[in-house]
Amino acid sequence: MSFLGVEGKRFLVLGVANRKSVAWAVSKILEAEGAEVVYSVRSEKRKEETAKLLEGRVVHVCDVEDEGEIAALGQTLEAAGQFPLDGVLHSIAFANYSEGFKPFHETKREDFLQATQITAFSLVEIANACKSLLSPDASVVTIGISSTEVTAENYGYVAPIKAALETSVRYLAKSFSSDSEVRFNSVNAGPLKTSASAGIPGYLENYLYAEKLTFRKRALATDEVANLAAFLLSPRSSGINGQGIVIDAGMGFNYFDKEVVRSATKPE
Repeated sequence: MSFLGVEGKRFLVLGVANRKSVAWAVSKILEAEGAEVVYSVRSEKRKEETAKLLEGRVVHVCDVEDEGEIAALGQTLEAAGQFPLDGVLHSIAFANYSEGFKPFHETKREDFLQATQITAFSLVEIANACKSLLSPDASVVTIGISSTEVTAENYGYVAPIKAALETSVRYLAKSFSSDSEVRFNSVNAGPLKTSASAGIPGYLENYLYAEKLTFRKRALATDEVANLAAFLLSPRSSGINGQGIVIDAGMGFNYFDKEVVRSATKPE
C-alpha cells in the first residue's frame, strides 16, 4: 500500500479542461495510486474537447452556474452507484474579462455575481448535493490563490471572490462537523503556468515577477500544487481541516529580495 492510502477509494474531480489543468495533474496522481476518479466537466463541448484525455473514464457534465445541474449531478452519481465518495476536488474558477480590466470600483454587478457563483458558491452547492454520497471521513479540496490580500491589478475582481471561497472552506468544515468528519481545505497556490492563466491580460509579467520573488528563483510548478492537493484528499492528512495552505515557493515572504530591490531602484 502506498503512503497516500487511496487505493480502492473513489474521488470526484471537477474542473479538468486540458492537460495543463491542476485538476488533471491531481487526477493522474490519484489514478497512479490506485484510486477511481469520476470526472465532471462544465459542458458537452468541454466533454468533447477532453474526450481523448479522459478516454475510458466516467465523465459527467455539470455547469455549476446552474443550480439544477448541480443537484442533478448528485442524483446521477447516486443512480449510477458511484458512491461513496472518499473525496472531491473542486478546481473551478471563472471571471469575465471580455471588456478588459477596469478599476475595481467599476466592476459590473453581473460579472461579480457570476464569478462568485462559479468560483466560490459552487463549492457550497457541490458539497450540499454530494453530502449524502460522501464517506464519513471524506476530504473536500478546492484551489485558491496564495494571497487574497494582494491587490494585483491583472487579477481584477477575482481576489475578493477567492477570499470568499477560502472563507467558505472554514464554514463548510464547521457545518459538516455536526454529523461527520468530512474535511474541507484549500490549496492556495502562487502563480502557475496554465491555459486558464494564459488568457488573463498581463498575467505573464506578474508570473515572471513572482518567479523572481521565490527563494529558489524558479516558478511554482503545477505538479507541486497537485501533490499538495492529493495529500489533502488522502487519509494521511486526516488532522488537517478548515485550512488554507499556501504553496508559493516562498514568494510571499520575499518581498525585499535584494535582486528585485536592486532592479526596481537602479537608475534608468
